[in-house]
Amino acid sequence: MNHSIHSADRGTHMKIVVVALVAGIAVAAFGIAARTNTDYSQTAQSAHVIKAGKPVVVTSAGTSEIR
Repeated sequence: MNHSIHSADRGTHMKIVVVALVAGIAVAAFGIAARTNTDYSQTAQSAHVIKAGKPVVVTSAGTSEIR
């Protein structure tokens, strides 16, 4: 077994390529399987509407208050 990538033969390089390909396919398959199942009847145009609530007043007196 070669411990250096520079002195490795063709078979060792092929093993590295195959392992990387299998790992990439496994990561892609996991990513596709992990996504949440959404309702396909809703599209991007039918977004939910969020209405504004009551107004809030935020003021600052510039001094620290210790209670």
